[in-house]
Amino acid sequence: MRSPGRQQQGAALFVVLVLLLGLAWMGLSGFRITGQHLQIVGNSQAREHATAAAQRAIEQTISSDLFARDPVAVAAAPIDTDIDGDGTTDYTARLEPRPRCTRVRPIKTAELDVALRADRVCMNSADAGGPQLIERPAAVVASGDSMCAASEWNVSARVDDPRSGTSAALDQGIAIRVSKFEAANYCK
Repeated sequence: MRSPGRQQQGAALFVVLVLLLGLAWMGLSGFRITGQHLQIVGNSQAREHATAAAQRAIEQTISSDLFARDPVAVAAAPIDTDIDGDGTTDYTARLEPRPRCTRVRPIKTAELDVALRADRVCMNSADAGGPQLIERPAAVVASGDSMCAASEWNVSARVDDPRSGTSAALDQGIAIRVSKFEAANYCK
């Protein structure tokens, strides 16, 4: 006759094996989920970096003194960005489509503040019969159009990174003060 203890030893082994398989499955699932989360975070970081590179390209372009004089030439060159500071280009931004002037409005002389040096540059009144540069802050200014114009632009930058597969596009509207002559040449 068999003792009841021998039958239970086989069942205990089976239960332990099932528990070990369950724990192994949970461990592998956790490892796989962690890997997926790391990939999601990496993709998000690459997208943020690409967006930052596009924003940098727009800011560098509109900060150039040449932008108001020849925006197409300034925007033609791709702009490289080194995100991690290791000396190699991580992202390259292109201004596509090229910057477009959407509106130009002559600045009236009456809108300018004679006390500001930047405004005094525009004080040559086109309607006053020639140049009348204002040097005294208390001077009376003739009405009419000044020598400056307010121009509004749409600047777009695009970054495509083949290594990470990341793409980012950014549009920004800007307004800059330009001379009336520059506005006539590039804002058509």
